[in-house]
Order: sequence, then C-alpha cells, then structure tokens
Amino acid sequence: MKTAAVSAPDGQRMKIAVLNRVFARTGGGAESYSIALVEQLAQRHEVHVFAQQIDHDWPGVTYHRVSRIPKPRWVNQLWYAFATWRATRRGFDVVHSHENTWHGRVQTIHVKPVRHNLLAGRTGVRLALAWLKIALSPRLITYVALEAARFRAQPGQQVVVTSDNLRAEVLQAYPHAAPLLSVVTPGVTLPGPGMDKAAAREALGLPQQGRLLLFVANDYARKGLDGLLQALAALPSDVCLAVVGNPAGIPAFKARAQALGVAGRVHFLGALKSVDPAYRAADVLVHPTLEDTFAMVVLEAMAHGLPVVVSGPAYCGIASLLTHGHDALLLDDPRDAAALAAALGRLLGDAGLAEGVGAAALRFAQGHGWDAAARACEQAYRRSLTPPA
Repeated sequence: MKTAAVSAPDGQRMKIAVLNRVFARTGGGAESYSIALVEQLAQRHEVHVFAQQIDHDWPGVTYHRVSRIPKPRWVNQLWYAFATWRATRRGFDVVHSHENTWHGRVQTIHVKPVRHNLLAGRTGVRLALAWLKIALSPRLITYVALEAARFRAQPGQQVVVTSDNLRAEVLQAYPHAAPLLSVVTPGVTLPGPGMDKAAAREALGLPQQGRLLLFVANDYARKGLDGLLQALAALPSDVCLAVVGNPAGIPAFKARAQALGVAGRVHFLGALKSVDPAYRAADVLVHPTLEDTFAMVVLEAMAHGLPVVVSGPAYCGIASLLTHGHDALLLDDPRDAAALAAALGRLLGDAGLAEGVGAAALRFAQGHGWDAAARACEQAYRRSLTPPA
C-alpha cells in the first residue's frame, strides 16, 4: 500500500480497497454495513472490492473475486488474508478490511474480539488453561494471531468499531489500542414508496388477517428465536411470526415450533435478497438477541416506522442509544419468555402506544443516515494517511 506524504484533504479522491469475504446483503449485518459504505464512498472515490462471494453491482465499483478454500474455515481465512495482501500491497491509498487480516491500515471490527471471548474474566489456572487451549489449536492460533495484527500500534493504523459496547469489549482485550479506536455506528437508508402491507404480505405468502411479528437473523439461536417462540405461544392465536434469515436453521426451529404448538403461526421465509417487503408486511419487529454489537436490523425496521422490541444494552449495542417506552421497548433479560410476551402484548394491545413508538423510531432512524457514517469513515482514512508527528 502506498503511503501519502500528507493527510488527504477533504474532497480528495482516493483509491480504496475494501476487504470483505462475503459481499452480499444476505451475509448479515457486517456485510450490509460494508456494502452500504461502499455505495456511499463510490460517489466520491475509486472503490475496489475484494471478496470470495459477490452478489452486488454498483456504478463505479470494481469487483475482484478471490479464490476460496472450501474447508477448513480457518485455512480459508488465512488464504484470504494472504491473497488480499498480495493483491493490495501496492497501488491503493487506503486498504479497509472488514475481515480478520494482518494488513489494512483501516480495520472495522464488527464482533467481539476472539481474545475477549477466550480470555475475558479468566485468571490464574483458568487463564493458563485458556492459553494452552489456544496453543494446541492451529485454528485458534490463526484467529488470535490475525486479530492481534489488526490492533498493532503502527503509524497510520486506525480501528473502527460499530458501537460503544464493542469499543469497551475491544479495550478489555487490547487496552493498548485506545488511541487507534473510533466509533462509527451503522446508518440506514430510508425506504421510498413501495408495496403496502397487504401487497407485501401477499408477495411473501403471509396471512392477510391478524397481527404479524417479524424476526430477522442468520443465527436463530444466538438472536433469541427460541424465547420468541415461547412468547408466541402465550400470545393470542391471531398473532403470527415471520422468520427471515439463513435457511440452515429452519428444520430445528420448525420442530421447536411444533413442540410448542405454534407451528401453524410461524412462517419461515428463509434468506431474502431484500428484507424490505418483510418490514412492510410486519406490525412489530422483535429482536431478543443474546449478543449483538449493534443490530442493524433494528435500525432498518425503525426506518420503516415499525415499533421494535429489542434486548437491552447489556445484550445489544443499539439499545444504548434507545429510550425504553419512547422509541423502543427494551428487554432486561431476552431469555425471559414471559417478560417478552408481556412486552409484545403491551404493544399489540395498545394501538396508541404502538403508533407513538413507531413514530419515534422513525425519527431516530432519520438521524442515522449512511452518508454520515461514510463521512466518519473518510476521516479515519485521512488519519491513516497522516504521517506520525
């Protein structure tokens, strides 16, 4: 990667390499985040995307497909890091990595650090055993070593995290990285005119009558679908649930819905190229996640004016920006199915409350556009090009 002699001034066109193994919105929140930034940045800069899976086409963006090693995943991660290093080590002003790679002067962290997951809270013998587990596993050694390289204190290194919650977790694992960190929360694109609720439900094969909850996630277990199914069983029979996300989890949760007696009220839609029709079809978004550094799906639902029920700040990054009872209903414990059912019953049973929360949610979303997020990323790019004092 070439080094600039001075920081890039505002308005200077840069040549940017973006690293993301899966460049498709169906990949999840991290992928949607990087795609939205690319779409903004391409309006002002020359953007090149390096990915192993690409389902995106945007004016002004050049796509480079990187070969893939099917298994094991950690070997593919190492290969992707090497292949993109080789492809981007010269000719770019900025290399921006959304992946676990040793290179890229701008790194965006979307999930809890591996080091935090493995070592946080451990002392003495437990800490020694955790390090031994890492030392005996080529997979863990690879992930920990790649991650540590992302937080190296070197000239121009910038680390972007997607929420204040994640910043705190990063600092627990890498306290030396404090000067490198900046927070750039996800933005949202406000929806334009589109299908009404009836048309959206028809397009998705959902019932026209009754009240519809929406759950959107790829990891059904970690995002709290089991508790939501339990809560659904306690709600009136006209309340149905649409589940959008990775179809791999459908068989197990279909069986769970059957066991709870709600199978006929749960509609598994699989992965949708666009979730927009699902937002338009729904009455409430429910996101009882057990762990989310931000939760872009919540912000997207709010942009559609949907009232949302979401896990509190201890579990979900966006919740630290929300006010319970005003622009969302927050859950103290997303595993408490009875409390979740009560929150949903409160919203579904009080049209005035639902309308007020939905309106406040829309106002919140209107203040969180992607352009502001892209401008903040550009500032990180310029800092990466600034020589040390």
